[in-house]
Amino acid sequence: MPTPLKSRHVSSWLSWPGLTGVVVILFGLALAIPGGWLIVAGGSWYYLLAGLTLVAVGVLLGLGRWEALWLYAVLFLATALWAYWEVGLDGWQLVPRLLTPALLGVWLSLPWVVRPLHGGPRPAGPPEDDPLATHSIRPRPLTYRPWLGVGVYALVVLTIVVLGYRVSAIRTVEGGPLVGGKPVTEPAPNPPVPEGGWQYYGRTADGDRFSPLSQIRPDNVNQLDLAWYYRTGDLPSDFENKNGREFNFEATPIKVNDTLYFCTPHRQVIALDATAGTVKWKYDPHNDTSANEYLACRGVAYYEKPAEAAPTPLAPPANPMAAACPRRIIATTADARLMALDADTGQPCPDFGSNGYVNLTDAMGPVPPGFHFITSQPLVVNNRVILGGWIYDNQSKGEPSGVVRAYDPVSGALAWAWDMGRPVPTAPLKPGEVYTRGTPNGWGTYTADPALGLVYIPLGNATPDYYGADRRPFDDAYSSAVVALDIATGQERWHFQTVHHDVWDFDLPVGPSLVEVSTPDGVVPALVQTTKMGELYLLDRRDGHPLARVEEKAVPGRGLPGERLSPTQPFSTGMPSLTPPPLKATDAWGATPIDQLLCRLDFQRRRYDGLYTPPTLDRGTIAYPAFDGVVDWHGASIDPSRHLLIANASYIPFTVDILPREKAMKKGMIKPWKGWSEPYPKPKDFSVGPQYGTPYAAVVQPWLGAFGAPCHAPPWGKLVAIDLQSRTIVWQRPLGTTRDTNLFNTRTNLPLPTGIFNIGGNLVTASGVIFVGATADQYLRAFDEHTGRELWKARLPAGGQANPMTYQGKDGRQYVVIAAGGHGGLRTRNGDYIMAYALPTPGASVVGMESHPGSH
Repeated sequence: MPTPLKSRHVSSWLSWPGLTGVVVILFGLALAIPGGWLIVAGGSWYYLLAGLTLVAVGVLLGLGRWEALWLYAVLFLATALWAYWEVGLDGWQLVPRLLTPALLGVWLSLPWVVRPLHGGPRPAGPPEDDPLATHSIRPRPLTYRPWLGVGVYALVVLTIVVLGYRVSAIRTVEGGPLVGGKPVTEPAPNPPVPEGGWQYYGRTADGDRFSPLSQIRPDNVNQLDLAWYYRTGDLPSDFENKNGREFNFEATPIKVNDTLYFCTPHRQVIALDATAGTVKWKYDPHNDTSANEYLACRGVAYYEKPAEAAPTPLAPPANPMAAACPRRIIATTADARLMALDADTGQPCPDFGSNGYVNLTDAMGPVPPGFHFITSQPLVVNNRVILGGWIYDNQSKGEPSGVVRAYDPVSGALAWAWDMGRPVPTAPLKPGEVYTRGTPNGWGTYTADPALGLVYIPLGNATPDYYGADRRPFDDAYSSAVVALDIATGQERWHFQTVHHDVWDFDLPVGPSLVEVSTPDGVVPALVQTTKMGELYLLDRRDGHPLARVEEKAVPGRGLPGERLSPTQPFSTGMPSLTPPPLKATDAWGATPIDQLLCRLDFQRRRYDGLYTPPTLDRGTIAYPAFDGVVDWHGASIDPSRHLLIANASYIPFTVDILPREKAMKKGMIKPWKGWSEPYPKPKDFSVGPQYGTPYAAVVQPWLGAFGAPCHAPPWGKLVAIDLQSRTIVWQRPLGTTRDTNLFNTRTNLPLPTGIFNIGGNLVTASGVIFVGATADQYLRAFDEHTGRELWKARLPAGGQANPMTYQGKDGRQYVVIAAGGHGGLRTRNGDYIMAYALPTPGASVVGMESHPGSH
């Protein structure tokens, strides 16, 4: 008995074509519905039309019709033409537009989908009992050539992959030749650092992170092996994990004599044998970190007392403790104390402050727990310990002061304080006075020129970050500025502002790197200031005047009610820029057409007028670059012999949503707070800035799609070489892969060479090898300084979000060391490792040292 037509149609939906049709219909609706909203928002018509066509394809598949394949082929051809019209042959831009449709095409070409399909003209004279006799068609098998459809669509997939790798290839930019081998005048004398040492965060006070060592070369770096590793035992606690505290092992060890010194996120200070990796001592200050949202320590400093004449019976030492701690490690705690430890024993120096400690909250007024501490290492130079501090910013007006202070490295006495809010910034406080609250703070690494007697301070913003209507004249004068202070007295010599009236959190996160540059007037002592915007400012470090052209350019206006934005901003037009080009609607990205469409819709809804788009109340904005910066706290390295600056950069757009205070409280995002006289109600979500004392709260988050992929196309991270003489980009290449990041945070993704987000810096050696960790895919890599070619990489056991360093051990080998402990913001694996690499020696074996509680 013939099968009823209704039953045939029902059974066709339960076949492979029918089930595929259901998925295609849902896929089509997921494109068509938001595609309609996109048209209303002024965007592309493609998604609506493509979505409706997919619905038709799905219906035809459910009915078992062969026309579904032809309709889909036409749609795919139209999609390919549209994609080429929008983005050309950019492989990564083609991924969300063509990869998923091509994979769907491969599926539709498989035999179990194609063979059940039917169709064609009706033969003459159908049997009268044929239920299809009244229809214009009857079943007819479709001829199936298996590799035709599969091959066509697979070819498209292969083309996208090849184009993606092509886009990721090393890009050498014409017009930027190396100045290889040209001699450069040595900088003014700094405190001597042995060639094999690394005494400061950047090896010297210059902050250039250049090593004169050359044992490891481009031709042998691929032979590097793990020489030893050490585990500190310092890992995030259950409390910190449950409460979302950001745990970041960002330390760069210093190397003095044959000892490495560094700090852990919980502020333990550890000394290791630099050659063997064995522990010499370990000191735990047992500081209170329970209120700290951010657990990080980037390093420690070293001080050695000048040699003194031997005492005689007629001239005994004035201080009985004068002989104590001749060599000192200067470090800070997470509860805002400065400490001095004996570099040989790890014991607190009794003549420093009170039993080895100085309280950094003195004269600061109310400081709730977790509101003020130091993340970057102090700078010890010319018998001064100079430091600022990290402020829990974007919380309120009137937060603790951004005062910069200098202390005596022996006694711990305050030598001077520079407080921009006072009529005489270095005038001593009177009894009962406090440092000016809410001023811009210098939380990053400081650099110095001891011969000039200048220290260079990178300043942040007056709090809060995203609303500045109530800022004072001195706030606006110094926000996001580099300031040169006299090392001996703290008096200002000059300052240079990189952002006027900063409402984007574009604070300077690191001090400048010092370099000598040739000019028509001869060799000039200069500095290069990196920024979160990607601008590079080349200044004369003696007086701060630009050595490369800086122009004031008009920027977007119309900010929040009551705001007074600067109509212009200073652009460093005489230097290459790492600032990304402005986003366009076609730049919206995603792992699939659906999340790419949603990102595109979000782009149309939000305000984005390019760099310096101000926060607004009526619509959220896109900030690109944003507060994490193109170049963040790690800065750049400089090869003084080749006049090259090496920078690793990230490209992460963020969204900024401003809410009236009452609305934010109704949503439960923030709580009422009456001020510093009562406990501070920290928001549950770190992305929420309460901005107490202003009419608004701010929510700042990375711009991600529905499936967690970024809403803008790769590359997301780059390594760039810039010639400081010709002031051109020599080469640039994507840095890192997607290996340890994917849509579901399983850390099992394919290592696509997209370039990846990175936090942590690089170093360069005299032999022309660049070392950099930093990337979210957890590798330490080596690159050829001349070409940017990757020479070597080693898999790290945790995220390497720290600056690497290099030195010579007592065995004569050159070591490269990096902290591998992860970064909470980057979501890399947490760990507690110090990893040391060196060229192999016959019979050598890796030594692993585990920390033991109570070791000292």
